[in-house]
Amino acid sequence: MKLQGRIAVVTGAGRGIGAAVARSLAESGAAVALSARTTHEVEQVAAALVAEGHRAVAVTCDVADPESVKGLAAKVWEALGPADILVNNAGMAFSAPLSKLRYEDWQQVMAVNATGTMLCTQAFLPDMVARRWGRVVNIASTAARMGAKYISAYAASKHAVLGLTRCVAAEVATSGVTVNAICPGYVDTEMTRETLERIMQKTGMSQEAAMKSILDTTPQRRLLTVEEVAHTVKMLCADEARGINGQALVIDGGELLS
Repeated sequence: MKLQGRIAVVTGAGRGIGAAVARSLAESGAAVALSARTTHEVEQVAAALVAEGHRAVAVTCDVADPESVKGLAAKVWEALGPADILVNNAGMAFSAPLSKLRYEDWQQVMAVNATGTMLCTQAFLPDMVARRWGRVVNIASTAARMGAKYISAYAASKHAVLGLTRCVAAEVATSGVTVNAICPGYVDTEMTRETLERIMQKTGMSQEAAMKSILDTTPQRRLLTVEEVAHTVKMLCADEARGINGQALVIDGGELLS
């Protein structure tokens, strides 16, 4: 699964899954453009990769802003060249009962998770198709495959990501480009820790009880690691994965069995 000579773009790369994916691709030989809204975080991750001898650049971008995404594409081309790999990882979590879900919260979740994935794919896909090789990997969620209480906005946005994945995969099926989604369960990230805090605040649970309520949803009774997700991304980017297209790969320790 070596990626020498490939150029990758990873959104939401300042921490968590995105940072782990950027590192995994860089260690496999790819030049990596790391993008996030938080400038200092993404610059720190990119600087660490450069210090280790990898080729990496940081670009500040809000994936929900069309002009910001156009700027990202231009800066990647200028710094590294045309992208071969796009990992749409930028996203946000949100929970609320439908009766308390505000319109502006719904709009924000959809803008970041769904529209952001569309805008970035639209920006980078044409060059991949023109060169007859490319990989788009969208980080969705098990919430793209199921429903649960209080996550209607988040689940709807991730269902949208999965629908987009399947449609674009069909469009590019004969072009040498593949488009796939990864659907992780709970991963040991800051986003999960924020979910814990919300559970504790809304229910009065202790941190231990809140964590147990999360771990009880997975047969393995553990949080996934960011490295597990990153490894799956890297696998989908390999030449050998050219036959995998339009798929939703679930990484959840066995929560969803079909």
